[in-house]
Amino acid sequence: MKEDGQAPGMHGMPGITELLLVRHGESQGNVAATLARQAGAHVIDVPARDADVELSETGREQALALGRLLAGIPAGDRPAVWSSPYLRARQTAELAVSTAGWQAEISVDERLRDRELGILDMLTSIGVDARLPEEAQRRLWLGKFYYRPPGGESWADVVLRLRFLLADLDRLHPGQRVMLVCHDAPILLFRYILERLSERELLDIAAASTILNASVSRFIRPGGTGPWTLESFNMAEHLVSEGVPVTEHAGEANVHPR
Repeated sequence: MKEDGQAPGMHGMPGITELLLVRHGESQGNVAATLARQAGAHVIDVPARDADVELSETGREQALALGRLLAGIPAGDRPAVWSSPYLRARQTAELAVSTAGWQAEISVDERLRDRELGILDMLTSIGVDARLPEEAQRRLWLGKFYYRPPGGESWADVVLRLRFLLADLDRLHPGQRVMLVCHDAPILLFRYILERLSERELLDIAAASTILNASVSRFIRPGGTGPWTLESFNMAEHLVSEGVPVTEHAGEANVHPR
């Protein structure tokens, strides 16, 4: 696969024709992180390790609403479903697929997991500034794309695993649609890969956008070759139409290098 992520599948064969990118429903960790930031706390009181954090009650409602949206897709057009192994993503995928009435196997792949935070795990930005001031300065200097916390990943690291995943999807699902249930960082980084964005363009989007819980973004590539087209981004009308809360849990505000 070419570096820009736009090549056809292996041996010149067509690859996937459509990607639906879904962020998991609101999680207990999302709620805890937002409350910690609002309180000016250093540490986020998460109920479990990141991989085991469950959906909140609102997150379950969002996953069910997503499933009712998916139920409108005709049987012949239903995408293959892949999910991050993290519990909040798997729960979202399982609830949505079941509610939609699909008899679909959900493929779980660790390359769709959220970014690893390493030493920064469970700390708010205020906590990082107070407890790890040298890391806070290094993060500001390098910016969100290239900063790698000790024991963790940079966004550039995540891009690498997503490129390998896309190559596998082309090989396994030629000419098909695929839905990926994952996290906010991978969704933004799929935009970087598929739209061939620069670091600046990606960070401008990240600074201006928060990926909504249970939102849907859609890329198409007719015929499975050539450039990708972003058809919709961060859409949550299926939640609004059913009166399900639309939740926005923002990440770090400072993403550009200084």
